[in-house]
Amino acid sequence: MTAPTSTPTVKCLVWDLDDTLWDGVVLEGDDPRPFPHVLPTLRTLDERGILHAAVSRGDHATATAHLSACGLDEWFCAVRIGWGDKSAAIRRIAETLNIGLDTIAFVDNDPAERAEVASEVPEVRCYTADAVGHLPERPEFRPAHVTAEAAGRRHLYRTEWRRRQAEEESGGDRQAFLASLGLVMEIAPATEDDLARASELTVRTHQLNSTGLVYGEDELRELVASPHHRVRLARLRDRFGDYGVIGLSVTELTPTDAVLRLMLMSCRVASRGVGGLLLNHLIRQARAEGRRPVTHFVPTAVNRTMLVTLRFAGFTQVDDGPADGGPMVLAVPEDHPVPEPGDHVRLLIRDV
Repeated sequence: MTAPTSTPTVKCLVWDLDDTLWDGVVLEGDDPRPFPHVLPTLRTLDERGILHAAVSRGDHATATAHLSACGLDEWFCAVRIGWGDKSAAIRRIAETLNIGLDTIAFVDNDPAERAEVASEVPEVRCYTADAVGHLPERPEFRPAHVTAEAAGRRHLYRTEWRRRQAEEESGGDRQAFLASLGLVMEIAPATEDDLARASELTVRTHQLNSTGLVYGEDELRELVASPHHRVRLARLRDRFGDYGVIGLSVTELTPTDAVLRLMLMSCRVASRGVGGLLLNHLIRQARAEGRRPVTHFVPTAVNRTMLVTLRFAGFTQVDDGPADGGPMVLAVPEDHPVPEPGDHVRLLIRDV
């Protein structure tokens, strides 16, 4: 078990197109072809679960049509073409994919564009076009875990794009849209087959994360086997498809308390109204066993939303934590009611 690293692994590489992805400028009447090193980099990073997006200057319809003609459109989860600042487009992509700016990398042949992005969004790492072929060798593009789910991450995000289109077509009635999804969340003990994905979640998830602790597969295996700990995973699916494993909890069991050492939820489902379901289940389970629901919380620059989620679930602060920067301690009062799941989601508990 370790603390998170200060520089997270890249989750999305944002590409400029003209003279970076391909050898020319589409709007100038060229018929540019991808540079030879582009496809190997696209493929290698995709297999590692790193997403691709495009931000470029020009006409959106023309650029996307050329991406399709080159057989490259399926590699990209988000494309923004226009004449505005690229830093603003990158911010919108981060919002669309629901990832932190510090997990985005940007590649562009134009030093002025790189300078603009570096100035406006300094969290984003910028690279020259001639570095494209070498990016897979760099440590920030080499995630610690490459699971089957990671290799299919692009398809998960493209499915999410279809969900967003359906939401836009719903006319702004959010509750009706959520009800139409047919959401099903399943909470179950972690198994041997889950350990790689569970460990990956502890590395990749930062915003909806209570303590930022990183667990390796061997550590999780020990915790799963321990009678004094409980490791639970949450999965989610809807009518569009399977989100996969989207939540993880690690609880230490004492004679009097159920202490949540780590609780996290993938940012991909932050807008689905399911963030509190795993927490509420853990609270009910602790009470049913005669234990007090307790959690640790370590504040970071990006996880305030997790603290809000804990507060909504009923956790209140009981200890500031040690002076050396240890975790805050929160607990749920005995008289705090635990809400039932909303009508828009069906909850399945496989807690055996």
